[in-house]
Amino acid sequence: MINPELQQYVEREILPRYDHHDAAHRRDHAYIVINQSLAISRQLIQQGQDIDENMAYAIAAYHDTGLCEGREHHHEVSARIIRQDTKLQRWFSPEQIEVMADAAEDHRASADHAPRTIYGRIVAEADRLIVPETVIRRTIQYGLDHYPTLDREEHYERTLQHLREKYGDGGYLRLWFPDSPNAARLEALRRIIRDPSQLRPIFDHLFTTLK
Repeated sequence: MINPELQQYVEREILPRYDHHDAAHRRDHAYIVINQSLAISRQLIQQGQDIDENMAYAIAAYHDTGLCEGREHHHEVSARIIRQDTKLQRWFSPEQIEVMADAAEDHRASADHAPRTIYGRIVAEADRLIVPETVIRRTIQYGLDHYPTLDREEHYERTLQHLREKYGDGGYLRLWFPDSPNAARLEALRRIIRDPSQLRPIFDHLFTTLK
């Protein structure tokens, strides 16, 4: 059960920050990561692991707040925001806050190290909700927001390059729970990435809708 005062604070002060991010990382994304984090946490609790749901909830809520200072170092900025938010001291000990900051810093898919704690693995996995059309849509949205001068073909090439680098065979994305539903979803996405006859119609439909 999430502490209602913590939830009220997050809803009032933290989640509205996502409204200023690019279209792929707005409040709906934060809610997806929160819900996935809680689902993973509850599954781990059922398996006998000692997981604090309030910590998992807060980490997910803060994980992309650092995008306010750009994407490259957003994970580090998110960690700093957690450490500097004195309101969190109402619900968490200094040691818990440090674990939460580490988890936010470790969530990035392109990180050069594995998450240091189970909480880092939870939020990293939750942030990888792999629904093929959603992944492709968010990739296009990011491109439209950050590279508005590209034409359709250039956006397609950028989308394909990103999908291959992150999600394709040998891509840098890693899953942290072998029984996660993301495993089957990732393979479904890889089949689309391998086959331009599948990817191109999806891209064209989404691009036309988003443009």
